[in-house]
Amino acid sequence: PTTAKSVLLMEQSTKQILYENNPDEKLPIASVTKIMTLLLIMEAIDEGKITMDDMVSVSERAMSMGGSTMFLEAGEELSVSEMIKGIAVASANDGCVAMAEHISGSVEAFVEMMNNRAKELNMTNTNFQNTNGLDEENHYSTARDVALMSCELLKHEKIFEFTKIWTDKMHDG
Repeated sequence: PTTAKSVLLMEQSTKQILYENNPDEKLPIASVTKIMTLLLIMEAIDEGKITMDDMVSVSERAMSMGGSTMFLEAGEELSVSEMIKGIAVASANDGCVAMAEHISGSVEAFVEMMNNRAKELNMTNTNFQNTNGLDEENHYSTARDVALMSCELLKHEKIFEFTKIWTDKMHDG
């Protein structure tokens, strides 16, 4: 048993639920949002829309993100690989915005992609308003929906190259 407000433990390949407690309560999800951002990035790579070596330009909007960042400067360029590392390891809000703009042309178009993908995954109690989980009204998910998008992300084996990093040098040290 746990004291968590909401929890769901799901086996990845079968999606069998091993434990749940209040799994459908809509809650703010903060940086857990980045699971969907990373999923869409990995899918764009798999579909050949982008490569790990593509260079991503940083906009003023990306640079202006608060919270956890990788200290991006407007006008600089980093590879998709470095951006993924920043998002996965440093929870880089600025990296999320830069990647959203790179893939979709705008944050708003990317957020629409996030919500469409959530629907495809049967995430019925989720609504994204941004790419990184910064507090925003009407931005929420549930333990069940987070489990569904997590299972989908884990199908992309390349993500483990980033999620297993314990310590490393990144942008600006």
